[in-house]
Amino acid sequence: MLLLLFIVAPVVFAADYITKEIALAAFSRQDPVQLFGGLLQFTLIFNPGAAFSIGAGMTWVLTLVALGVVLYILRVARKLRSVGWAIALGLILGGACGNLADRFFRPPAPLHGWVVDWIQVPYWPVFNIADSCIVTGGVLVVILAFRGINPDGTREPDRETAAAGDAGPVTDGPPEGGPEPSGSERPGGTSGGAAPATREDGGD
Repeated sequence: MLLLLFIVAPVVFAADYITKEIALAAFSRQDPVQLFGGLLQFTLIFNPGAAFSIGAGMTWVLTLVALGVVLYILRVARKLRSVGWAIALGLILGGACGNLADRFFRPPAPLHGWVVDWIQVPYWPVFNIADSCIVTGGVLVVILAFRGINPDGTREPDRETAAAGDAGPVTDGPPEGGPEPSGSERPGGTSGGAAPATREDGGD
């Protein structure tokens, strides 16, 4: 699953970078391109905030947060055994790296770079491919968590069963090395010792 993660993430990163370069060359905010009667619009803005233009005044903080997300995913990746989680984290990792590259290498300065956004739909802020992949990956994570699927491929009921098995079998007898039952508690109700003998005389 680690291989799948590192296939999805670079594909997302490459798609985001290439489309941003095309947007820089072909679009402008002053002359947007409209398709489908305005349902889809290609325009160009430079976003100092997070996905969908959120948090415009906290560029360097958002950069550090994105870097933390990348490092966390790389740490979790060692335990991946689920296809769904590999795809979801690959989408998030690729999208985070795409926007993180803008933060580091685009104007006005490292850690303060503005992200290139270029896709717009009605009643929604302008976004890019990286934003879409981050949101899609986040939705997949919620679905997987809701279904009880863990990154290591196990399910929550499986873990409960394994925990019950680790507890060991339950027995009704006394613990090993414990005291023996007293004579009065033995089968037959005798209190220990030999049973009284009975005399059988043939008669005299």
